[in-house]
Amino acid sequence: MVPLHTKILEKDGKKEFVVLPYEEFVLIQEELEDYEALKALRDAKSKEADASTTSLDDAKKELDME
Repeated sequence: MVPLHTKILEKDGKKEFVVLPYEEFVLIQEELEDYEALKALRDAKSKEADASTTSLDDAKKELDME
């Protein structure tokens, strides 16, 4: 987890905005992108769980790469 150094701004006595250093914002963006990529990979893996597979040796034979 990224340590955050936030400042909360209020409007009319209610919490309205959060301000944080730009470097922390960039780190959060990168973490979210990594999470989204991992989620997409897991979804794809789950969808292909029952798909047929071919071993590397068999693929080489089929492609005449031995």
